[in-house]
Amino acid sequence: MAAGLAAGALWGLVFVAPRMVGHFGMVDITAARYVVFGAVSALAVFARPAAVRWPNGRQALAALGLSVLGFSGYYLLLAFGIEAAGTEVPSLIIGTIPVWMMLLGRPAGLRMRTLLPGLLLTGAGIALMIYGAWSAHQHAGSADRFGWGIALALAAMVSWTVYGLLNAAWLQRHTELNATDWANWLGVATGLGALLLWAVAGSDVATLRTQPDGMLFIWVALASGAGSAWLATILWNIASQRLSASLCGQLIVSETLFALLYSFVWDGRWPQATEWVAALLFVLGILASIKAHR
Repeated sequence: MAAGLAAGALWGLVFVAPRMVGHFGMVDITAARYVVFGAVSALAVFARPAAVRWPNGRQALAALGLSVLGFSGYYLLLAFGIEAAGTEVPSLIIGTIPVWMMLLGRPAGLRMRTLLPGLLLTGAGIALMIYGAWSAHQHAGSADRFGWGIALALAAMVSWTVYGLLNAAWLQRHTELNATDWANWLGVATGLGALLLWAVAGSDVATLRTQPDGMLFIWVALASGAGSAWLATILWNIASQRLSASLCGQLIVSETLFALLYSFVWDGRWPQATEWVAALLFVLGILASIKAHR
């Protein structure tokens, strides 16, 4: 339980990180995070015996493709979405990923009508949060920008959902793979992709040096790369080995709740009434969906 909650707390940091160093470009923030993730994964790879250290060609190509869907591409979309729409609504949208994973990969014989209560509660919570945020942005004259942020958050959700389904299918077809090795290969692939992303679309070193809060940027990159990417994966694997799948599913809710908590702390305010109700509906919806799968 402690490991699962700690993983959720680390994952929640990535939703507020773009706002902490928002004067840096979103490409730079994404690339820095995943370069750190790749470096830590590479160190872990070299700790393995030489005979099983590196993937073959087919495995390497799969790792590169999945790393874009589940890591660099996903987080780039999410970071731009958070920049445009704030933290609260994108975090709720991403928090529905377990529901979509259960829907698209649901066991044979599970009827859709058993999932309707969870879907309706989750949808109502997100709709309420979007309505409240949309009204605030209309008063501020930035409704179009907010809508664009929602679209990017939805694209990020789709990207990670596709990654989750394809990654699970790949591991099920290749049972000879060591799960830890595969996670580290994904990290190395993500780091290489992040370097390419930075070289093509990132800021040059001279520009980065002129930005204020450079040390904060480095700390955010280290915390989100080594913590929210690499360490959180290890903690989640520990929880997954010791808890039932249904209980692990409940712990996923902690990611969204921590993201909302960090956002309200960063903004220095308490949640509004609609945000309290929306978060409650969201949590109830996720729990109802998990109950339907028991």
